[in-house]
Amino acid sequence: MGLPLAIQFARSGAEVIGLDVDRMKVDQVNRGRSYIKHIAAKTISEVLKAKRLTASTDFSRIKKADAVIICVPTPLSKNREPDISFIIETGRKIAPHLQNGALVVLESTTYPGTTDEDLRRTIEENSKLKAGVDFHLAFSPEREDPGNPHSVVATIPKIVGGLTPACLKEAMALYSIAINRLVPVSSCRVAEAAKLLENIFRSVNIALVNELKMVYAAMGIDIWEVIEAAKTKPFGFMPPSTLFAASPTP
Repeated sequence: MGLPLAIQFARSGAEVIGLDVDRMKVDQVNRGRSYIKHIAAKTISEVLKAKRLTASTDFSRIKKADAVIICVPTPLSKNREPDISFIIETGRKIAPHLQNGALVVLESTTYPGTTDEDLRRTIEENSKLKAGVDFHLAFSPEREDPGNPHSVVATIPKIVGGLTPACLKEAMALYSIAINRLVPVSSCRVAEAAKLLENIFRSVNIALVNELKMVYAAMGIDIWEVIEAAKTKPFGFMPPSTLFAASPTP
C-alpha cells in the first residue's frame, strides 16, 4: 500500500523517501522497476527522473522528514489474533530519528487503540518526544483497490483522525497535497473503527454472494446475470465488484 501512495505524493510535488527493510524492493524502485503487478515501471521511472522519489533502507533519513507514513502488514497470528508486530517494530525504528514537530501517520488496518496506545507508547519510549506535544500522531486507513483498473489514489476519499485537534490539522494538511477529498473524524479510534467496518462489510458481502452463487448454480441460474440485474436498483443495494464472487463453477 505504501508504494502507490508514495507515487501519488511524488506526482503532487512532494519529495518522498520510501523506506523498507527489504533491500530487493528498495533496489527495484531505485532502478525504476516495479515489484507490484498493478503498478507500471514507467510510473515509477517518471517520479524518479523528476527526483521526487527515492528508496532506502536507512531509517536515519527520517531526520529530514516532515512526516512519516507507516504502511506495513497487519496479518493474523497463528491463533487468528491481530498481529501488530510490524507496526511496533516500525515505531521502534523511526523513533530515534524523529524530529520535534514531525507528523507520524499509521495507515495499516488494525483495531481501535493501536495508534493512540501501542504506537504512541512505542515511539515515546524510544525517543525523547511526547505525542501531541513534541510530535503529531494520526491514523488514516489505506483505501487501495488493486483489482480495479479505474482506481486512482488521488480520487479515493481519505479518512483522517488525529490524537489531538492539532494532530488532525497537520495530517489534513499533509494529505491535502495528494488527495482530492479528505474526511476528518474526531479521533484515531474512529478512523481505525471505520476501516474495520469497511473490511467487515466487504467480507460479509463476499461471503453472501459466494453462497448465493452455489445455490443459483444448482438451479441453473447465472450469478453474474443476477448481479447485473440487481445493480439496476438505484438504492438499497451495493453491487459486489468482480472480485467478490468466486470463480465460475466447473
